[in-house]
Amino acid sequence: MDHSTLVFDALDVDLVVKVLANTAFSPFFTGMIPVFYYFHVGTLKNDMVLSSFYYFLLVSSFWFTKWCSRLYRNHENFLFASPPLDWSEQIVVITGGASGVGELLANTLAVRNVTVVVLDVKPIATENYNIAYYECDVSDWEQVKTVAKAVIEEVGQPTILVNNAGIVQGKLLLDLDPEDVKQTFNVNTLASFWTLKAFLPGMIKEKKGHIVTIGSMLGMFGIPQLSDYCASKAALISLSESLRYELDARYECPEIRTTLVLPGYMQTPMFSAVAHPTSRLFRFFFPSLQPLEVVKRIIASLNDRHSETIYLPFYATLSPLSALAPSFIRDLAQWVTGADHSMQGFKRDGGERGGEQPGAKSKH
Repeated sequence: MDHSTLVFDALDVDLVVKVLANTAFSPFFTGMIPVFYYFHVGTLKNDMVLSSFYYFLLVSSFWFTKWCSRLYRNHENFLFASPPLDWSEQIVVITGGASGVGELLANTLAVRNVTVVVLDVKPIATENYNIAYYECDVSDWEQVKTVAKAVIEEVGQPTILVNNAGIVQGKLLLDLDPEDVKQTFNVNTLASFWTLKAFLPGMIKEKKGHIVTIGSMLGMFGIPQLSDYCASKAALISLSESLRYELDARYECPEIRTTLVLPGYMQTPMFSAVAHPTSRLFRFFFPSLQPLEVVKRIIASLNDRHSETIYLPFYATLSPLSALAPSFIRDLAQWVTGADHSMQGFKRDGGERGGEQPGAKSKH
């Protein structure tokens, strides 16, 4: 084996951006450059000193504006930060927590001695004693209402809700049965309404909490053979945004934070059959996402106690610009990523409705 390839396998645009963020675009690093030049030439009027100082001001202005925007959105004081999250007091409810990102998040939090409640149609495989499993089809309001009452009575009022449940049919529009579409929206979208209606009142009463919504970058795009999935995730994005403004303006509970996670392609069982280009250049610009990276960002957001939208990996941050891009740029992106044909070999292998042949992939 040529071990040198291992270095290049780990090299992608996300790593480059991370390095640049801590060097060329870091206020601390760029602030040292004009100081270095000043001590080297001994005068402030030198062009290198002035140009590097202006660059430092530009970089610092960007990060300062971003910091102010974050404080403003979270209704926080400019001088005093929020106290760190006390994990020992948290009760975290995770829908679709028996597999994928939900399972990893549940077990990771349990290691921190956090009380975790998993709502799923199948039990979570775990050895952590502080994970409570409740069988629940979160797409069914009556089940959610009944289980939520049991959770509050037996475990306590949840302080963090992670709406993670999702399903994908992987069919062309004309091949979708009415029940396929209903199931997609019931699990991907309506389930979040039901869990919010069940658990949000308690958070509003306490005027604290955190809602995490696992959406998808595909909620901003249209991909062949994923029309129902993309539409359901687009609705989820709008739900999260509307909830943020309702909490701020109508319920007067800005202390209840909301985090919207919009990942790109993740290496989870739900999309394991999706075909992508295998060239090294493609992997560099469009790296696949490991569930652990998503879990780490979610935990960091919870720990920071801030409302935010998380785009992962780096190319996902460009997705909001797609609506403003010329149509030929949009089509070029579809062609480069192979999105128009990536679902052609998709095979369903779970999450069937009653009487259905083995089929729809689900994580609820």
